[in-house]
Amino acid sequence: MIKEDEDTQLIEKVVYINRVAKVVKGGRRFSFSAIVVVGDGRGMVGSGLGKANEVPEAIRKGSERAKKDMRPVSLLKDSIPYEVIGISGSSSVLLKPARPGTGIIAGGAVRAVLEAAGVRNVVSKCLRSHNPHNLVKATLNGLISLRTQQEIARSRGKAVEEILS
Repeated sequence: MIKEDEDTQLIEKVVYINRVAKVVKGGRRFSFSAIVVVGDGRGMVGSGLGKANEVPEAIRKGSERAKKDMRPVSLLKDSIPYEVIGISGSSSVLLKPARPGTGIIAGGAVRAVLEAAGVRNVVSKCLRSHNPHNLVKATLNGLISLRTQQEIARSRGKAVEEILS
C-alpha cells in the first residue's frame, strides 16, 4: 500500500500487518499490529509499529511513529556509497551498491525501506532471520551507518582528495 501526503510528499508503505488474538472468558479478542515505513524519497526514512483493534487505526499509529523516527541517509546519486551490513536482533541485511539501471533487488521488507529512502539501484541479501520487524530495523541500521566521502573527510580533518589518494 503506497500513499503520498500532498503537503510534504512523504511515501508511506505498509510492510506487514499481524493479527493477534487474546483469549478471554467470552472467546477471542483480535487486535492488529502494523509495521509502516515512511520516507521522502530523497534520503530521509523512518519506521514505526502501530497497534490497535482495527487495521486502519494501526496503520495510522504506525505512520505517525515512523514520521517521528525519520532519519537522514547518505546516498550517492541513486545508490549507496559502499557495501554495508545492517544488524538487528537475529537478522542481518547485506546491502551492495549497483550500477544504474539495476533497480532494487530486495525482498518485501527491505524493498519498502529502500524505496522510501530514495535508493534506486541496490542489491540486497537477507542473512539469518527473515522476521519483518528485524529486517526493517536491520535495513535502517545499515542505511543510517552509511557516510559519504565528504563526511569521512570532515571527521578526519582532511580534504576528500587526500583520502582518495
